[in-house]
Amino acid sequence: MSADERLLEVKHLVKHYPVRKGVFGRVTGQVHAVDDVSFSIAAGETLGLVGESGCGKSTTGKAVLKLVEPTSGSIDWRGRRIDQLSATDMRPYRRELQAVFQDPYSSLNPRMRAEDIVGEPIRNFESAGRDEIRERVASLFDKVGLRLDQMIKYPYEFSGGQRQRLGIARALALRPKLIVCDEPVSALDVSVQAQVINLLMDLQSEMQLSYLFVAHDLAVVEHISHRVAVMYLGKIVELTDKRSLFANPQHPYTEALLSAVPTPDPRAKKTRIILGGDVPSPINPPAGCRFHTRCPYAFERCRVEEPLTQEVMPGHFVACHLRDSKGVS
Repeated sequence: MSADERLLEVKHLVKHYPVRKGVFGRVTGQVHAVDDVSFSIAAGETLGLVGESGCGKSTTGKAVLKLVEPTSGSIDWRGRRIDQLSATDMRPYRRELQAVFQDPYSSLNPRMRAEDIVGEPIRNFESAGRDEIRERVASLFDKVGLRLDQMIKYPYEFSGGQRQRLGIARALALRPKLIVCDEPVSALDVSVQAQVINLLMDLQSEMQLSYLFVAHDLAVVEHISHRVAVMYLGKIVELTDKRSLFANPQHPYTEALLSAVPTPDPRAKKTRIILGGDVPSPINPPAGCRFHTRCPYAFERCRVEEPLTQEVMPGHFVACHLRDSKGVS
């Protein structure tokens, strides 16, 4: 991907949270939520960000949106560095960077009607009249598959899938370029998940949207993503296009995740990889490769030396000593 194609470029992103104890709130440690994460997203592209709960996926998305301040690293948006901008200087970029949150109920104001929820970003960022806002909101309702008579309803009067459509309409109100989708379908039934995913894909095709799609469901990620980044304990351990990832995973953690994905054919034979132990604490991550405490292939080098991310095949990046010592399978 050339520099001209990149909308978003994240370099060496770090986010640590202080651990405080005692009456005076003395800092006794750091939660290593995100550690040295780098990736880029092109116009019209979806990058899936997957991993177990607590690996830093959502924190990465919030840092990209500047909902949390990065500890270090850089975030470039269309060639301009934005991670160091003040709230005032960041305001023009809010139009182009929007979010769809995981919980389609708590992310909506229960005291506002649906029309006002979707129209609020327009009122905040544009000097549009009441009739113009109402017309644009009606167009957004139609675009996401909601009826116009639902504009006067409150969030509790919608189903889960309808609430998420409402959240998508709000995210589209300012015609953004990138939407961070933080597990947008994990709280929905499977049939409703498919409807929302297909809606996101249709909107991407129609509006040339880019998505950072945070999820733990690999079947959903495979359906919507162009490229996939796999995170473990704050680090990206593998990044490539979805076809290469699902056909030829190079990191043992990715292999384990893919082995847990259900297959629709009951006759298909599949070997499940069971990882031993628990995920280490992000307050005190292990030395060397962070996955070595659970990796079935770990050897001495993994315990003492952190693997560097390397391109093992064109466009296929992995951080694993196994590929150094044995070559690429």
